[in-house]
Amino acid sequence: MDIYVYYKVQAAQAAGLQGAVFAMQAALSAAHGVVAQLKRRPEAPEGVQTWMEVYPAVAGLPFLAALNAAVAEAGLARWISGPRHVEIFEDLPPCA
Repeated sequence: MDIYVYYKVQAAQAAGLQGAVFAMQAALSAAHGVVAQLKRRPEAPEGVQTWMEVYPAVAGLPFLAALNAAVAEAGLARWISGPRHVEIFEDLPPCA
């Protein structure tokens, strides 16, 4: 499964959030062997950026529980504007 998480951040809060997310992702990588990614949209209407965390090829719901705990521990909510939106996708089996 792949997990995608997107949210909004005020441009003024971006530097603090970036450091916190990178540290959180490094800890998740060490503990779970994931290769996390952090992305953002190139445009920032009215100074609001959209960011996305990507966690490819993870162990589904057990990893999601670890991610949620890591987000709470890192205190990401103090930098984010609004909710974190979590999307989970799984690979389709190839046609026979």
